[in-house]
Amino acid sequence: MIARKKNKNLQSRLLNWYDEQKRDMPWRKNLDPYRILVSEFMLQQTQVKTVIPYYKKWMKSFPTAKKLAAASETNVLKHWEGLGYYSRARNLRKSAIHIQHEFKGKFPDSMEKILGLPGVGRYTAGAVLSIAFDKRVPVLDGNVKRVLSRLMLLNENGNNKKSETRLWNTMEELLPEKRCGDFNQAFMELGATVCIPNNPFCKECPLKRLCEANQSDKQDSFPPPKTMIKTSKLQVSAAVILKKGCVYIQKRRVKGLMGGLWEFPGGKMESGETETECLRREIKEELGVNIRIGEKLMTHRHSYTRFRVTLHVFQCQIHSGTLSPSACDDWKWVKPDELEQYPFPAANVKIIKLLNKNSGTP
Repeated sequence: MIARKKNKNLQSRLLNWYDEQKRDMPWRKNLDPYRILVSEFMLQQTQVKTVIPYYKKWMKSFPTAKKLAAASETNVLKHWEGLGYYSRARNLRKSAIHIQHEFKGKFPDSMEKILGLPGVGRYTAGAVLSIAFDKRVPVLDGNVKRVLSRLMLLNENGNNKKSETRLWNTMEELLPEKRCGDFNQAFMELGATVCIPNNPFCKECPLKRLCEANQSDKQDSFPPPKTMIKTSKLQVSAAVILKKGCVYIQKRRVKGLMGGLWEFPGGKMESGETETECLRREIKEELGVNIRIGEKLMTHRHSYTRFRVTLHVFQCQIHSGTLSPSACDDWKWVKPDELEQYPFPAANVKIIKLLNKNSGTP
């Protein structure tokens, strides 16, 4: 149990600091719950500086849940292109549709109803309820976990259910009666800008005198380190198949990595394969045709959370066989200058830029 006097002191110090030091972010200018929901979806595993231009563009196209609900999935994914974790975009659209159909366009203001929105968990629901409705509901993200761990010397990192529950309970106990949204944002802001993972700026922290880790010089030992995620390296070959001035593209299956996005066909190299052997095999398996491989257009390296891809891209033509795609939801022949109308994975966007550059398209 946290002493009431200490808790009041913590709340006052943190909120005063937040009022003076909070960063200027577009979603803080209008506390509409839909806008908060969009920002929270975008900020999941994505840095603020990356999110800001996407958020601004999104709000110009989809300023309300009603506008988003009426948009096509392709249009929504195109606006998300480059942010990664595309299930977030699909769930955000599904949530907007749910709000229109189930709540007649009115954003829900209860934990139970918000948790019923696709892709919304306890953290996102807490953020929306506290920030948009000033409900006394806690949040718990990576930044908050780190601040709590250092502040109270909690040997927790939220890696298991018991640890997670203790952190949620602690955060709920700390909440003030009013300004809960600001308090939650202040905690997250402190973790993002001052109480950072390595070499935290303890001298600048408004809670330094209340922080047990700082007082005992143990800030570098808390929270306990998480198990590192092992990344695998993949070699991938892709084909830019040309026919009568058009390029073949296909739509990835919705259930799977980067589902619903368009791509150039190809796949992973197997042991002992060369780049071109891989490409011939993959195209035969996916499209049912044999290809003639021309010049290599580019080699591009791209990193994802769990793997790193080296993409080898070749210009190709169909040599024999009847085109019969079997590993996609849709496929098309499109002109190179039409490619930018479709949402692609970030690595494929590089290919499109090269094709447009070579064809003289601005």
